[in-house]
Amino acid sequence: MKRERTALILGASGLIGGYITKEILKNSDYNSLTSLVRRSPIKAHTKLNEIGIDFDHLSNYQDHFRVDEVFICLGTTRKKAGSKENFKKVDYEYVVEAAKIAKEQGVKRIAIVSAIGANANSSFFYNKIKGQMENAVTQINIPSTYFFRPSLLLGKREEFRIGEKTGEILEKLIQPALRGHLRKYHSIHASTVAKSMVSFMRNSKKGVHIIESDLMHKIGTL
Repeated sequence: MKRERTALILGASGLIGGYITKEILKNSDYNSLTSLVRRSPIKAHTKLNEIGIDFDHLSNYQDHFRVDEVFICLGTTRKKAGSKENFKKVDYEYVVEAAKIAKEQGVKRIAIVSAIGANANSSFFYNKIKGQMENAVTQINIPSTYFFRPSLLLGKREEFRIGEKTGEILEKLIQPALRGHLRKYHSIHASTVAKSMVSFMRNSKKGVHIIESDLMHKIGTL
């Protein structure tokens, strides 16, 4: 008899998180999905349990982490965060704290949205924070840990981002030259990232795994 799985997602209101939520809710492998959200719950589904929380006090919600797998899609921008400190709080502190709680609650599989170029030694603040986050989560030693590093992300957002829109235009011009090992820099749709993340959790392997856009394209479009 097939054992149905339970999952938790943080960041379901974001672009990738929204698609992951849709993928899980229509997937018969899953019995339930708990979504921890900052804003008031708005979705209705028999398998979905939305919990409005304060991310500054994640430990107050540790009981909700008693699931088979956790998806973390938290992220912001410097402009939206307002400062480097607030950006780091969302993209590093919340993510690492969530991973620690997941480990304490016995979670065996975790999938986290990072970014192409993540490197703790990078001179670029964004890439540096993402790299530091990956290093910190790796040290927590969750049996199956997956970092997904999408390149330029495509999809309809609630807010307009001029930087990303400009990047889309430029990327279309240079994409034909992005071959071989450069294929990981191809733009990728958020729905493809989401499908890839759910797929890798289904066939998870022990260890730490870095998944970049070129592999996500292969898995997420099957």
